[in-house]
Amino acid sequence: MEVHHHSHTKRNKWTHYFWEFLMLFLAVFCGFLAEYQLEHKIEKDREKQYLVSLVTDLKDDSRSLEELIRYEQTMVKKLDTLINLLNQPAQAKLSGDQLYYVARIGPRSNPFGSNTRTFDQLRNSGGFRLIRNVETSNKIAAYYGQFPTLRLLEENYNSEFNSYKQVAGRILDPAILRSAEQEDGGILRSTNNPSLQTYDPVSLKELAFHALQMNGSRRGKIGLLENLKKTADELIAYISGK
Repeated sequence: MEVHHHSHTKRNKWTHYFWEFLMLFLAVFCGFLAEYQLEHKIEKDREKQYLVSLVTDLKDDSRSLEELIRYEQTMVKKLDTLINLLNQPAQAKLSGDQLYYVARIGPRSNPFGSNTRTFDQLRNSGGFRLIRNVETSNKIAAYYGQFPTLRLLEENYNSEFNSYKQVAGRILDPAILRSAEQEDGGILRSTNNPSLQTYDPVSLKELAFHALQMNGSRRGKIGLLENLKKTADELIAYISGK
């Protein structure tokens, strides 16, 4: 006859459960650390990519600003010539070729076309949170923060230009203006000393006044452009040196 012995389940000590919990906790914690480090590396790489792209944009801006500054300086001289001629009716009669040319070319102005591709991405996608250095963020914001003032001055100039054109329509012969136009948009300087529609001193001074207003805005614009270029170059050096 067989004798059956009742089996007794061996109870684990509390330390056994503690070590199982600790090992599980460490596994989860290490996984969390690995994920955190990976995310941190990804964000750091994205920050670097943004800054490299931003430097490229700033270099584009710096080149454009340099060209625009030279252009604006040239146009200031042309408006100076126009103002001088308009203030001397007798001289204006002898300088029709030059007067018509500077009256048409001098007021022309080009807006600054900044490359804001990367800045727009940073602003619209919340990418500024990736820029960990507060000073870097502040310098970037300081550069692009100058644009509203420049745009305001450009709008003011356009308003002054419209006033100039209203007066110029009474003084400059449209047929002569049309004959100077070239297919590529350029203006050909005449050689036959064309006449104005009027040499009335009051009318000429009125046009000179509007030209003077535009030239003042233009000189102010040059100052803003020069400061903008200086800021861009400093920001390029700052970011590249980090």
